[in-house]
Amino acid sequence: MNRPVTFSARIGSPLGVSDLADRAVFAEEMGFDQVWTGNDVFGRPGLVQLAAIAMRTSRIKFGSGVIDPVTLHPAQIAMFASGLQDLSGDRFLLGLGAGSEVFFSWAGIQPDSPVKRTREAVVAIKELVNGRSPAGVPGAREGWTEQAVLKHWRPTPVYVGAMGPKMLEMTGRYADGALPLCLPPTHVFNVITQLQTGAARAGRSVDDLDVAACVWVSIADDRAEARRLMAHHIAEYSGSLSVEALRQNDMDPDEFARTQQLMLEGRTDEAIASVTDDMMRLGIVGGVDDVIEQCGALIEAGARHISFGPPMGPDIAASLRLLGERVLPVLRGML
Repeated sequence: MNRPVTFSARIGSPLGVSDLADRAVFAEEMGFDQVWTGNDVFGRPGLVQLAAIAMRTSRIKFGSGVIDPVTLHPAQIAMFASGLQDLSGDRFLLGLGAGSEVFFSWAGIQPDSPVKRTREAVVAIKELVNGRSPAGVPGAREGWTEQAVLKHWRPTPVYVGAMGPKMLEMTGRYADGALPLCLPPTHVFNVITQLQTGAARAGRSVDDLDVAACVWVSIADDRAEARRLMAHHIAEYSGSLSVEALRQNDMDPDEFARTQQLMLEGRTDEAIASVTDDMMRLGIVGGVDDVIEQCGALIEAGARHISFGPPMGPDIAASLRLLGERVLPVLRGML
């Protein structure tokens, strides 16, 4: 496969919609192909942020990472997606996900199982954004009628934020792209294998999907500073990682458990210091040359989309500049 590599940035902002749009504009200037931003219920106003990105940028594609089909009905999601396509000149990428059971519980919501509700949404939305009703379509929820057709529809690629084997299989079967969190980055190849299972059942190849290796990255001119930031990030999330995925990638879950315990005891500095070089394999970290080497290895092994996400670096803008001006040109020249 000789197609170009896609580079995206997963961005957010604690300062609000305008600042988030500023970051998207800067990512566009730095040569990224895509930006993704969140839309968690009770979180930042993702739909407003997406509209701001559409209006402030001119070239870069942008996506929702991710919208859940529980707090927003699939018909509404399809309407918003079509509208964002219209507003942006067809640059919008619809990222869907099951959503957080914890967040739903805050609102007293008890949804269907994650894979089922996500599959039903993917199938229905793909019909709706192409001017068709989901009524009677295999995989869609029952109850749609032939009148369920959007008045203003616009074709939109549908991605799924998938992690577990069942969600990945479903994604490979129905979606246009996948947004798996790859910890460590090489986990993308395990993900591709699982996606291929679903794709084969639909009579297609995993090469038909845009599979984004969503990685953690920490880049800075000061390599030690980048490493410490990544170590802090790993320590913060040490208790939220899949034990199965760690073992699958030859990592020791006990090391992460020890770090988690230190964090729980409030011993943050000790927790950061406890992050070993092997644990650092969870992310891409270091100076420009380190990041080029680590990303280059992924590309040489067959990865075709690298999505850079938190912690990024001690200064987000500086990190985006380092990636855009000094890393991406080298990586693009590898093919």
